[in-house]
Amino acid sequence: MDFEPANVVKELSGNYFNALKARIADYRSKGIDVIDLASGNPDQPTPQPIIDALKAAIDKAENQGYPPFYGKKSTLEAIAVFYKREYGVELDPEHEIAVFTGSGIGVVGIPQSLLNPGDLMLTADPAYPAYHAAAQLAGARVHTLPVYEEDGYLPDYGRVPEEILRQVKLLMLNYPNNPTGAVATGEFWERTLELAARYKFPVLNDFAYGAFGFDGHKPLSLLQHADGKAYGIETYTVSKTYNMAGWRFGFAAGNASIIAALKHYHTQAYSTVFGAVQDAAAAALLGPQDAVRQLGSLYQRRRDVLVERLRGIGWEVPAPQGTFFAWFKVPSGYTAETFAQRLLDEAQVAVAQGEGFGEQGRQYVRLSLVNSEDRLNEAVDRIDAAGIFKQTVVTDLRGAAQYD
Repeated sequence: MDFEPANVVKELSGNYFNALKARIADYRSKGIDVIDLASGNPDQPTPQPIIDALKAAIDKAENQGYPPFYGKKSTLEAIAVFYKREYGVELDPEHEIAVFTGSGIGVVGIPQSLLNPGDLMLTADPAYPAYHAAAQLAGARVHTLPVYEEDGYLPDYGRVPEEILRQVKLLMLNYPNNPTGAVATGEFWERTLELAARYKFPVLNDFAYGAFGFDGHKPLSLLQHADGKAYGIETYTVSKTYNMAGWRFGFAAGNASIIAALKHYHTQAYSTVFGAVQDAAAAALLGPQDAVRQLGSLYQRRRDVLVERLRGIGWEVPAPQGTFFAWFKVPSGYTAETFAQRLLDEAQVAVAQGEGFGEQGRQYVRLSLVNSEDRLNEAVDRIDAAGIFKQTVVTDLRGAAQYD
């Protein structure tokens, strides 16, 4: 017997990243060595002290039963210490912090906690695809604000019509940004919070890549600015900062009323977070941060290698400011789809097609830095050998790409 899913499930788009992985797996099943520059799964190991903390935590009797619904007191306090140390932000562990199994739950759960059917959420284009799914699950509408390279991929709120701003019930942002690698400035956060105060809407910053800013620039937290906690909430994850992607621990910090709504939603939808993972996350947040700084330096070296090598073969690309992603415009004559397919077919290099992140991505591809320098060099060598940047691309009358 086949049962019909609910309409909200039927209307959800397929998981973009799962489809990418399936395409790569199909090529590899044929014995093709694909260099995967499409995925964002950190390639470095979890630091050993964090692993040791988990092993010790598993033996604790307190972690073999149900943990507190709202998180262990020690974990909440560790998050508060982390924010004070890193950003100078004072947080009330009981009222301004919520924990969950992976920051994706916060990204989806906050819109669920704040938006009613028909409400309007404002976000950027391009954006992480889950933001649209989050609004859709809440029955909310989405208005997208295109962002451009010349603006540093930061939204220009002057482009949003007044009648839209009056309807906004949530502004969802993500800086440092996936997919563009852009980093927010202090002036941008101030403008954002001034807008939120004027129109009385909350701001969510997905701060998943908060640890990674390049060229000596530390990414700024939304919460460290005036009115940050009055109008803002931030989601964070240990997945990227500490190479703990499979551990599934994230948290939100900020406005107490949003935290209360999220905690209430979370206890009904997801229940609790394994206590031993909470202990290990607390150890990561409180412990030495040398490994985090080394990881940021590693990604910066990889960025420099990739950008320099690609420029050397004729692809003029910008250097991202943060995250472990790069957002590159495809050569003239291609779309993101045709360029990505040619890279896969002729160079066996997989990249993420930009249209998966929104309309603004139709001429862009996203590349990740979660591969060794050797593999990044090999990827560029393969692209060079395929002659992609040694040919002139023209388009025939049917729109098909031809190569001279």
